[in-house]
Amino acid sequence: MSVDPLAPLIDIGINLGHDSYDADRDAVIARAQAAGVRQFVITGASLAGSEKALAIARAAPGIAFATAGCHPHHALDYTAEAERLAALAEDPLVVAVGECGLDYHRNFSSPAEQRSAFAKQLAVAIELRKPIFLHERDAHADLFAMLREHADLPPAVLHCYTGDGAALDRYLELGLWIGITGWICDERRGLHLRDIVTRIPAERLMIETDGPYLLPRDLDPKPSTRRNEPMYLAHIARTVAAARGESAERLAATTTANAREFFGLPTPTH
Repeated sequence: MSVDPLAPLIDIGINLGHDSYDADRDAVIARAQAAGVRQFVITGASLAGSEKALAIARAAPGIAFATAGCHPHHALDYTAEAERLAALAEDPLVVAVGECGLDYHRNFSSPAEQRSAFAKQLAVAIELRKPIFLHERDAHADLFAMLREHADLPPAVLHCYTGDGAALDRYLELGLWIGITGWICDERRGLHLRDIVTRIPAERLMIETDGPYLLPRDLDPKPSTRRNEPMYLAHIARTVAAARGESAERLAATTTANAREFFGLPTPTH
């Protein structure tokens, strides 16, 4: 499936280390580049995942970068991995600490374990002065409270925002940046985002695919697989732009500049 390019774009949240990409990762990157995605931030959600994200970034200089962190689902593993993850986060190609935060939707780790791991990762980000890549689901009150305890936090982005307008307003009051995914393309559960995405200040908005998850449901023609890819970021950008009442070209330029500033990414040379 071809996608009309909308260049340049930056996918700030792509799980490119996921095993569903193992057989054709280079082709996935090539398709994304052809569709206007010039750079990627590869999400690290565990020690092994962060190491793999960094390895991919090293193999694609200037194009791919990584985060290093422990997703709340894996919080019970964090104590044993904390030192190695903190060391990994020091690498120059690791541009943010995370994916970290709280997720009370499934509680694969207990809320107490999640809060402990999250607090320790906040401390790492503060010490390294690196941005924070946040995850939150069904845990707004606790995440908000924990973030508010720190007056010295580095910049933080709440990735894959799916919450309501009231929570969005509170996060914006904290100064968070917001990442929007193809959830906004989902007519079953994401249409509310089209109403509230206008509240996000232009200078704090970024876009992402969160692939291989969250394939936009309104792609036409529909792809033959349910795997999401960064080449669909242009489609997400157009949907967000339409909801905000602005041109897709303007939104692409703004979100790319925001991502470059937030993560400290270099301008590509090609």
